[in-house]
Amino acid sequence: MTTLNPNDRAALDAAIAQAEKSLAEGGIPIGAALMRPDGVIVALGHNRRVQSGDPTAHAETVCIRNAGRRRDWHTLTMATTLSPCAMCSGTAVLHQIPRVVIGEHDSFLGREDWLKAEGVEIVLAGDDRCRELMVAFMRERPDLWNEDIGVPPEE
Repeated sequence: MTTLNPNDRAALDAAIAQAEKSLAEGGIPIGAALMRPDGVIVALGHNRRVQSGDPTAHAETVCIRNAGRRRDWHTLTMATTLSPCAMCSGTAVLHQIPRVVIGEHDSFLGREDWLKAEGVEIVLAGDDRCRELMVAFMRERPDLWNEDIGVPPEE
């Protein structure tokens, strides 16, 4: 995959800490961070769907909510531990976030195609920590994972 620059690595490390926080809270281990070009992290978020009962509380969306009102979206980089789903990709496109650092996309491939089609630069880290978090979670809680991504229950 890609060797990350120090700022991207710091943002992904912050996103991983958020994913671990979500898991410790009984949630889905996905985290996100928003970073300015100078490496300053301006917002963090983790998946809070289980904790809050809000089906839109995915990590990237929570992170963007936590960033508040801004005029500099077009300069920010989002780091996320997992390939963003359609909703989170759409939120990044809506706010014109030009770069997304993705921890891994082997366990789940979101809508990277849409991000690329909209001109978003994708940096794929291929981070083993991100992959291990998701693979273990999917193995241990397939019901919760399938609920999160909208897979109907088996009858």
